[in-house]
Amino acid sequence: MNEDTLALLIPLGFFLLIGMSLWMVLNFRAKRNLEVQQTLRLALDKGVELPPKLIEQLGASQRHPQQDMRRGIVWIASASGMASLGFFVPDPSNQAFLAMLGVAAIPFCIGLAYLAMYHFSKPQPA
Repeated sequence: MNEDTLALLIPLGFFLLIGMSLWMVLNFRAKRNLEVQQTLRLALDKGVELPPKLIEQLGASQRHPQQDMRRGIVWIASASGMASLGFFVPDPSNQAFLAMLGVAAIPFCIGLAYLAMYHFSKPQPA
């Protein structure tokens, strides 16, 4: 295997890993939802009356009130880790640091967006 092929396989493997991870999360979430629906259908077919609170819980969003803040902090921490990785690479021209700053800008902006969503979704005092 020559160096050109290897240089092509590394980014391809990275994006394949991201795609497979996303597929696994979505696939297992869909399977879990399907199992809950089948269980509810079986209970209804057998004549079991479902309490209204259970139905309300199934339809309600189960988000923690500070979930956006937590996600924002994690994304910003990831960006900080990427930027510091570029800082600690021994490169006299600072090209690695600048490249990692560019890469870290994406999770940093995502983190800022989550923090903004947390801030604007809080009930404002009257």
